[in-house]
Amino acid sequence: MNQVIIEVNESLNEIPLSFIKKPIIIGGMAMEYYGMRKAGRDIDLIISQDDYRVLSKKYPDNKKDIYGDLGFIINKFEIWRSIALIDYDFFLKDAVDEGNVLVVSLDRLLWMRVCAMEVEKYKMDLDLMKEYYYGHFRNQYYLQEYRLNNSTN
Repeated sequence: MNQVIIEVNESLNEIPLSFIKKPIIIGGMAMEYYGMRKAGRDIDLIISQDDYRVLSKKYPDNKKDIYGDLGFIINKFEIWRSIALIDYDFFLKDAVDEGNVLVVSLDRLLWMRVCAMEVEKYKMDLDLMKEYYYGHFRNQYYLQEYRLNNSTN
């Protein structure tokens, strides 16, 4: 099992938090999950509106509001109802199922970084993501053919 999933599951069991729908790992932990970089120690999650309602009753003093994105800070978790006012259902598309949690898809993670690229940290994440895409999705046959054709010139 991926180390990120082990850490998230252990942290969820410490509180314990339970959800109606599986939370979606986003942010640095998602980047670490895909092997792009190490995450900080906070764990960012997107949750459904129903889960937000339950947590808002259970943790009324832990609420956070960033320009209308409502969430909670609970121990090492930052738990959000939305990012840029885009909710759980958007981030659910193509998310990777890891049992108790989901991991945001590469495409949705890329979208998140593009939206925040004014911040230097996220601009650096975009460079890491570009290298990840090149390393995992470039057609190696084409690269080999290119190198062969250009080494004789």
